[in-house]
Amino acid sequence: MGQVNSETKYYYKFRDMRKLFLLAIVLCVWSVVADAQESERRYIEVTGSSEIEVVPDEIHLLIQIKEYWKEEFVPKSKPEDYKTKVPLEWIEKDLRRVLSRAGISDEAIRVQEIGDYWRQKGKEFLIGKQLDIRFTDFEKINAVIKKIDTKGIESMRIGELKHKDLPNYRKQGKIEALKAAREKASYLVEAMGQKLGEVIRIVEPASSYVSPYSLYQAQSNVSMGTAATEQYRVIKLRYEMTARFAIE
Repeated sequence: MGQVNSETKYYYKFRDMRKLFLLAIVLCVWSVVADAQESERRYIEVTGSSEIEVVPDEIHLLIQIKEYWKEEFVPKSKPEDYKTKVPLEWIEKDLRRVLSRAGISDEAIRVQEIGDYWRQKGKEFLIGKQLDIRFTDFEKINAVIKKIDTKGIESMRIGELKHKDLPNYRKQGKIEALKAAREKASYLVEAMGQKLGEVIRIVEPASSYVSPYSLYQAQSNVSMGTAATEQYRVIKLRYEMTARFAIE
């Protein structure tokens, strides 16, 4: 009796394995046939693109401040003459005063990093700090730049541009790119006296997000003009969509 049960189990196991094997063969054959039919079908494959410029509603300005020596700004002074260090607290206080007068609250200012900078000649460190300041428009940035004392300012640059409706703009960009692909395919096919058919496949390549970051890099005794921000006023979005259409 035990032997019969063993043989029965083996039979059912073998039968199930055979079914799986046959199913795999059927799927493989179906795939080959489908590919063959697809390759025989006439089609055109094109790529469409779109570009959208978005005015940001949130701009992050990164300002790096650093201690300095008053004697640095005395004509013909030498490193060995540097004796009067301007503390970082004074520099930050003056900067925050300018920001406050421009309507920027302390909540919009975030300290990102603090570091020590070895003096080129001498034995003392110069302490530095980077501030991330959130603005809502470029006019305030221009107002701040005009008022900032560049002494103690190591660098300034745009850190990030944002917009609350950016997901909708991305969606719009992809749709426009797909429409451009269809338009391109249509006039190419019609130029050959044919008619464009249904869409067969749509492929979304990696999207390209273009946003310039560098705003200002200079030594603390170099001034900056407000015109430098003009080329950084928009978020540039570029999208590409590849589509395959049947040719009727």
